[in-house]
Amino acid sequence: MQIPKELVLQLIREKFNDDGKAQEADSQLPGQVDTEQDSGLLDKFGVNPSELIAKFTGGGGGGGGGLGGIAGKIGL
Repeated sequence: MQIPKELVLQLIREKFNDDGKAQEADSQLPGQVDTEQDSGLLDKFGVNPSELIAKFTGGGGGGGGGLGGIAGKIGL
């Protein structure tokens, strides 16, 4: 799945409260991050591709459960 780099950087800032890590990621990640092809870089910065997909799709992770973005909206 292609995800804008800015969303990845936002997740890093929220998750780690570390702008230095976000700046390093900014310099190494492509403009559109592919969760499969760039999984090594995502792992380097502590980002789980599944977590990233869930955030990008509103918490549903793109499948299962039929809850869509509801889980993310209620903080699960």
